[in-house]
Amino acid sequence: MNAGTTATPSGYAKGSLVFPDSLHSFQPLRTAASYLAFVVLPVASLLWVLHTGSALLPPLNTAATAATDSIPASQIVLRTPIFLTQVIIIIAAARLVGSVLRKLGQPRVVGEMLAGLMLGPSLLGALAPGAYAWLFPVGTVRFLNALSQTGIVLFMFLIGLDLNVREIIRRSRESLIVSHASIAIPMFAGVALAFVFYRQFAMAGIPFSTFALFLGCAMSVTAFPVLARILRDSGKAQSAFGSMALSCAAVADVSAWIILAFVISLAHGKSIGVSGFAHTIGGIAVYLLVMITIARSLLKRICVMREPSDGCFGALTQNQLGAVMLVVLASAVVTELLNIHAIFGAFVAGVMMPDDQRVKETIRKRLEDLLAVLLLPLFFAYAGLRTNVGAIATISNWVACGVIIGTAIFSKIGGCLAAGRSTGMSWRTAGALGVLMNARGLMELVLLTIGLHLGIITPVLFTIMVIMAIATTTMATPIFTRLMHQHHEIGA
Repeated sequence: MNAGTTATPSGYAKGSLVFPDSLHSFQPLRTAASYLAFVVLPVASLLWVLHTGSALLPPLNTAATAATDSIPASQIVLRTPIFLTQVIIIIAAARLVGSVLRKLGQPRVVGEMLAGLMLGPSLLGALAPGAYAWLFPVGTVRFLNALSQTGIVLFMFLIGLDLNVREIIRRSRESLIVSHASIAIPMFAGVALAFVFYRQFAMAGIPFSTFALFLGCAMSVTAFPVLARILRDSGKAQSAFGSMALSCAAVADVSAWIILAFVISLAHGKSIGVSGFAHTIGGIAVYLLVMITIARSLLKRICVMREPSDGCFGALTQNQLGAVMLVVLASAVVTELLNIHAIFGAFVAGVMMPDDQRVKETIRKRLEDLLAVLLLPLFFAYAGLRTNVGAIATISNWVACGVIIGTAIFSKIGGCLAAGRSTGMSWRTAGALGVLMNARGLMELVLLTIGLHLGIITPVLFTIMVIMAIATTTMATPIFTRLMHQHHEIGA
């Protein structure tokens, strides 16, 4: 290597992700061949599995109701002291465990996920059933869920707010293969696993295609916020590698959530018929048209208007922030009515926000602390209360857990590794990208909670997938840090 140059991925120039001149003439052919191998072929195989799986015998699992939901809502009374005590315990546990994990080099979200598990039947319910029954009386978890859903809506709004559409478009050619492969290969792996586990883990009445596509989404999703936080902490967010990783994660997550919206429509469509499903698709098209035209213009007008008395340049007034929140919540209501869940409306509203960094930073600062301290820990606790590791009582369930975790890791990291190498990345750079994309974190829990709520998956599979989410998120930071320290090219 010449003096004064910086180590970069094999075949790349410093500070960019481009092929050397000797390979320029072969780039279109190489790109097409790689896309065919790592995207088109897995999708074609996925469609074949979906067709074959339609002949499987239906699952035998009846619609089991969780103990926390076994009492009719009309018979549940909100007891303020109990509810506030629940909130106190949840916040304290989340901050304590999150701080401990943070000191161990893990993202705080890992500790908060573990805190949610610890407060549920997996630990507290097993070690102190009396205390657990007093703290979380049957049926009262619904109130935690209602409040946590508001947090998830606002969280998805921030995810949309942070989505750099221009960067995605600018790097669309460079990240096309890796981002699509990082979703196509795990999606195929999830659908293939569904072929094996359909009768064991799908709820009765759920078609194979709905269960299989949902499991594929669960395998392919990436924790975009965790990935961004790891890159920010390592100082690589502004590097060529960081831009590539953020672009790939954004494209992959958007694709996964679009597919999930389709799956949710299918889940609802089992009772509304083909005409109702077509009506939903038409409604989605109209909704997106309104958001791109009217809502985007409205948000821009809201964010540029300032009161004369507002002396804080670059910050939104409370009235402006309130108006933005009204648009976000209205968008969430519309998508919920369209049978594709409120989080998608919030996400789209975030994407529609004007490209003003001062406005975005103001909104982010005002919402992030509320989410991090209060609302998201409540969601983790709710997910933990629905997770019972003790339910994986049989050897077959633990074998299935191991197979699912192994498949999730291998398909995500292996898919990114193979696709990255095909575009000219070094083994270490492609592997580091795969490790980051393998982290699933909070995004996985949101997706799994939707699947459990819709009755697509059983509580046992929910628990297995939660364990997978924690495992893949926990391994991301130490492995990426080790790869980064061992080779300077990842910092290019």
